[in-house]
Formats: sequence, C-alpha cells, structure tokens
Amino acid sequence: MAAISREEVAHLARLSRLAVTEEELDRFAGQLDVILQSVARVGEVAADDIPPTSHSVPLTNVYREDVPAPSLTQEEALSGAPDAYEARFRVPRILDEEE
Repeated sequence: MAAISREEVAHLARLSRLAVTEEELDRFAGQLDVILQSVARVGEVAADDIPPTSHSVPLTNVYREDVPAPSLTQEEALSGAPDAYEARFRVPRILDEEE
C-alpha cells in the first residue's frame, strides 16, 4: 500500500498553493511514496547504541596561538585613504540615512 495517497498529495499541493494536474498527482504520489519508504528504511537501520552525529567523521578545529604582532598605526593605515574624517575612513554613503 502506498504511504501517501493522491488525496494527500492534492492536499499538500493546496497548502503549498501549487497548481498540479491529475497526471502530476499520480506521479508525485509515487515519488513521495519512494521518498517516505527510503526515510523509513533509514530509521530502521539507526541503532540505539550509536549516538546521533551531525557529520560522518569527527571534526577538529585547528587553532593557532593568538600572538600579538606589529601592525600599522592608525596614521599609517589612514595615510593611503582617499578621504579620512575624525581618524576614520570616509566612504560614500550607500543608504538614505540621516546623520
């Protein structure tokens, strides 16, 4: 027996505001049935002794030491700016906002 009927597909289509033909109802019912059976099969394979995971292999982040290093002074950084204002980069306004 099909896990999803034509009527259920028609109901889902109405909820989704999708216009489907009679032919599409039959085709989608068959396709959704295959999908639901596949999901059910995966559920049968899942074992209680295996914890749920988000990835198939463990993830490890590699961090480097956060060591301060010499950098530009504020004046050096702004020295190449086409326009600076109050020790900041001045850029063209992109939004219609009031100051």
